[in-house]
Formats: sequence, C-alpha cells, structure tokens
Amino acid sequence: MILPPATTRSLRLISREFMTGALTGAALLLFIGTGGGVLLEAIEHLKGGNAVIDRTLIAAMFLNVALILFGWFRYRGLAEELSQLSDADQRAKLLSQYDPLTGFLNRRSLIEEGAALFTGSLRRGKALALLTIDLDHFKTVNDVHGYAIGDALLTLVAEKISALVPGSSLLARLNADEFACAVVFDAAYPGVVDRIADRLIADLSKPFLIGETEVHVSTSIGIARSDIDCTSMDALLRTSDMALHAAKVAGRNRHAWFDGAMERSVQLRGELEAGLRVAVPNDAIVPFFEQQVDLTTGCITGFEVLARWEHPTRGAIGPEVFIPIAEGIGLIGDLSLSVMRQAFTAARDWDAGLSLSINISPVQLRDAWLAQKIIKTLVETGFPASRLEIEITESALFDNLPLAQSIVGSLKNQGISIALDDFGTGYSSLAHLRALPFDRIKVDKSFVGSMLDNPDSMAIVNTIVRLGDSLNLPTTAEGIENAAIEERLRGMGCAKGQGYLYGRPLCAAQVRRLLAEKRLLAQRPDISAPPQRGIAPRLAG
Repeated sequence: MILPPATTRSLRLISREFMTGALTGAALLLFIGTGGGVLLEAIEHLKGGNAVIDRTLIAAMFLNVALILFGWFRYRGLAEELSQLSDADQRAKLLSQYDPLTGFLNRRSLIEEGAALFTGSLRRGKALALLTIDLDHFKTVNDVHGYAIGDALLTLVAEKISALVPGSSLLARLNADEFACAVVFDAAYPGVVDRIADRLIADLSKPFLIGETEVHVSTSIGIARSDIDCTSMDALLRTSDMALHAAKVAGRNRHAWFDGAMERSVQLRGELEAGLRVAVPNDAIVPFFEQQVDLTTGCITGFEVLARWEHPTRGAIGPEVFIPIAEGIGLIGDLSLSVMRQAFTAARDWDAGLSLSINISPVQLRDAWLAQKIIKTLVETGFPASRLEIEITESALFDNLPLAQSIVGSLKNQGISIALDDFGTGYSSLAHLRALPFDRIKVDKSFVGSMLDNPDSMAIVNTIVRLGDSLNLPTTAEGIENAAIEERLRGMGCAKGQGYLYGRPLCAAQVRRLLAEKRLLAQRPDISAPPQRGIAPRLAG
C-alpha cells in the first residue's frame, strides 16, 4: 500500500525522534557511568588523597554532557516539527472536506455525510429533500465587477443560506456558484420545503452591498426527495440537478421539483445526441424546401431550406428539437454545411431565377471562418452565389456585432444576399438595419398569422412593410396560411410570401416533380462529372 506523502513524512520524523531519544539515553547512561567515576576521584583528591583524576574520563564525561544537550535540543526540535506536521495534516483534512471560501461541505463530503442522513431519515419514517441552489448568470458578476467581488458575494450568499434553512441541514458548495442544502422533512408535508425554497429565492434576489458596489443576482433551485425515485444520496444529487435545469428552462428565479418526466427527457436527449453524432456525418439530416411566392404574380421565386431528420427508431424529429441539441454539442456548423451541400446539389439545375434561402444559427455567427466555409461549399457544388440568400435572426447579432459585420461583408462580396429574419421580435431592429447591409426583411410569422384577428399585429406588419419600402428593402412574410392574409399583405405592398397556403415543405424529389410540371428545370448538367470549380478559399484547418 502506498502511503500519502504527509503520513510518510510523519513516520520518518517519528523514526528520527526515536533514534535521537535512544542516542540521548545512551549518552545519559554513559554520563552516569563516567561522571560517577570522575566524581569519586575528584572527592578523593579534594580530601588530600593520592587519587589521580583520569583526564580521559573527564573528556568522556564532557562529551556525554554535549551529547545529552544536543539530544535534548534535537528532541525538542523534532517534537515541534512533528506537532506542526500534525496541524498541517489536520488542515489538509479539513480542506479535503470543506470549501475554504464558505466553510460549507464539498461535494464528496456532502455525499458521504448525506448518506448517513439519508439512511437515518428513512429509518425514522421521514424524507430527505435536497435543494440544489444556483445563482443565475453569476459569471456576469465576475466579468463586470471582478473575482474579488464575486468571492465576497459567494460568502454573503452562503451566510444567508445558513440563516434561512433549518439548523440541522447539511450545507455544501458544489461548484463555483452552486450550493446544496439537505433537509429532513415529514413526507406528508412537502410544503415545508416549498416555503424554504421560496424564502431562499426571495432573499437571495435582494441586492447585496459589497463595499460601495451593489450586486443583484437571481436564484434557481431544483429539489428532489429521497422517497421518490431515489435510492441513494448520489441519485438524489443527480435528480435535484435535473430539477434545477428544469427551473432554468422555465425562466429562472424559481424552484422546481424533480419528476420522472425530467429523467426521461434527459435520456431522450442523450439518445438524440448519440444519433446526431452519427446522422450528421452521414448526411442523414436532409433538406426540405418551402415555397416562396411573388405576391403580385403568384409565381414561385425560390425556396427556404429547412432541415429534417427521419430518426431510425423515433421517426420524424422536428428541427425545433434537434437544432438546439446540435448547437449544444457543437455539431450545428457541420449539420448546417451538410444540409447546404445537399440543397445546393439538388438545386443546381433548377431555373436560374429560383433562389435558396438558408437560415444561419446564432452559434454559427461566432465562427470567424463561416463565410469561407459557405463559399467553399458553393464552389464544391457549383451552385451560383447569386442564387443564395442567407437569413440571420436579430437575436444572432447581440453576441458579437463586429464579427457578424465581417462575416456578412465577406458573403456580400461574393454576391450572396442577406436577409434579416424574424424582424420585429428583437430589441434594436432599426439599429441592426443600419449596422448591416441587408437585402431583405422577413416578417415573423407570429405577426402574420394573427394579423387578421389582432389589430396590433396588423399595425406591426404594416409598419414593417412600409419601413422596408422606405429603405428599399423588399419584405417577405412568413406563415401565410389563408388567402385572406395573402390578399391583405398584397394590398400592403409586401413583395413575397411563404407558408402552408402554398403547400407543405417538400423533399428534393417532390420539388423536382413540381418544377418539372411548371417547366422550371434548366437543362440538367452531366452530374457524373464534378462541377466546375473556381479557386477554393484557404481555410484555417
């Protein structure tokens, strides 16, 4: 067995202390022996006898005295060092069990001590509730005010948690801004735990004054109980974390209890993540095409490309489900380029007047090489850049507007059009219209679909169309589902429309049949030969 370094050092010190003590003891015995002889000779000599003092014995006696003194001081030094080492071992033990900033238990100690509390509550017919407490957007506090303020805030939060929960509770700090509180309660009265959570959320939402700095945070809490779907403290911690995630998804600054649906949701997400890692590189996410129509002539002008996934066991899965997962696991860029490549290849021999519109995820706009990747895909498939329109949502522009401007500029230089999607749903629409060279505005379907029943929606759509006209930006209305909405939009001067009125999204083969009927297929190129390519842009990696 390999001993810890501190324990090994302690054993060495004890061994050295023993050797020093043995040496000192031996020197003391020799001193008694030699000192006794010298003392007798000295007394005899003082009485006037003829005894001669043996100088060798005197030297040996003084040497023994020196050894005794050396041993004594050395013994004291070793004893003090051993005591210090023992204190250090004690401090190390405390640090291994407790968070040094707040004094709360750490995660490992919570599981160890919580296991005893878990078993004890079960034996007494009680239940154990675990509250996982997270400070929303705590990183912003560190970014804005600095880490010293952040640490001070965590200390104050820990003090407030200690004051608000029952004294018998186990308290722990799980990571930077996440705490845990284990509370024993009567299983028939879970409202007791609800009240604790409500008090925590209310009090932790009040401003904290740190020096002259006032800091505001909100709090989300996930709660799990030992008597429902939890067989151990580790399982309790895992399920409370799922409940915390649910509280955040629901809007933050609230608490949520764990239920079985949350675990099933996590399992489903894990299954879909694994499926996406296989589907994306194998082009199993395919493009579907939604018609875009000129509202004046009724002619098809192009298609918006939509991603569809036919899961091998779960059937059709909508983009509203798999797109956020792809963004979360870093696959959205590869997924988007895969769908683009398939769509460009399918549309190469469509009529030259038909365009493709493709929406770009906000996550993709963080990639400085996005424009080059899109251009490279166009070159490889032989699809004309002039027939491509990239749609960017307003929300995508908040993270890094300068980077978005650079990407848009590179795309525009290649002849690609840019549309501002979901216009009217953001917070600074006019500022964005001035900041980026858009070619088109798309009116969000939430306004279009309700414009006949909601005067406010009607006014918003009318205002957007007029604004686009004044800025020489044609508008496209999404979500047209009946002829009455189409007629009203046409009267406003809206240029294009799309929606279920013109048909459901179609796969590539269905679009080909539709275009063949309308004689909108160009002469089909020899697809056995590679498309003509220009000089592909250089990419970083």
